[in-house]
Amino acid sequence: MNPFISKILIDVARKKIKKKQGSSPASNEQIAPLVRNLQVELSHTIKDSIFIIIGVFAAGFGLKGFLFPNQFIDGGATGISLLLENITKIDLSYLLILVNIPFIILASKTFNLKFAIRSILAITLLAFVVHYIDYPIITQDKLLIAVFGGFFLGLGIGMSMRGGSVIDGTEVLAIFLSRKLSLTIGDVLLIINIIIFSFGAYILSIETALYAILTYLAAAKTVDFVVDGVEEYVGVTIISNHHETIRIMLIEKLRRACTIYAGKGGYGTQGKSYDKDIIYTIVTRLELAKLQTEIDKIDKNAFVVMGTVKDLKGGMIKRKPMKS
Repeated sequence: MNPFISKILIDVARKKIKKKQGSSPASNEQIAPLVRNLQVELSHTIKDSIFIIIGVFAAGFGLKGFLFPNQFIDGGATGISLLLENITKIDLSYLLILVNIPFIILASKTFNLKFAIRSILAITLLAFVVHYIDYPIITQDKLLIAVFGGFFLGLGIGMSMRGGSVIDGTEVLAIFLSRKLSLTIGDVLLIINIIIFSFGAYILSIETALYAILTYLAAAKTVDFVVDGVEEYVGVTIISNHHETIRIMLIEKLRRACTIYAGKGGYGTQGKSYDKDIIYTIVTRLELAKLQTEIDKIDKNAFVVMGTVKDLKGGMIKRKPMKS
């Protein structure tokens, strides 16, 4: 890290320790771990801020370059803002803030104050970008407007979520209602957007509402890609009598790390439990077929459980390609 920033962090750590301990001086052993924590917090704050800024400008491009000039709407709080702009002619930048205020208040109670403050700053920055930055109008083609307007709006929402904030508050409402009702977050979002699109069909036109649904689908899919990652990972649990051979195959042939769990079978041929090692590894969706082939070569009767992994950190999977 930059020596100047390191010096500032050391001074901050020393002041924190002095405030806690009183007049006694802080030792290097006390300062070092606190400085490391401050470095991690600072680096994460910078990374999150970059995500939010990219997200805001991407969403602004989707709104001003595609949706807003052509009187298109989307789902969520952004869709409500666009719909109200068409009805009232109030500037979209003001509506983005006004519509999201109730959701941000709810976020401070549902999540925490830090999340709410980040979201307020992100939404305010989006309103500033929409009001002051003149994006070029890209196309007049309705299909392109719906698809690419949704793509850039979804990119903005997803990047902001990666940065630990929201620029569309309906996700907060969906999480809150899903905890109170026997509904999933997706169900709540679907109900909210059906209401928005119904109003859009009544106030504007059915054709506009249909294009709005297409915009929403493009945005939702883009958010999934940005938040969950383009590359889909699969967690694979393998239970086999040939577990040692499979472990060696994973490490030496496929160059994949694995974790071994000590397990006990619940049902044996004689009705008795038995000890067995359970192997857990992670591969990409594209590598799954190769893994299954190699497992079948060793044990066709192996019990294999597969589940989608949203994202991962660390390890070797992103750095080492699987051997062919």
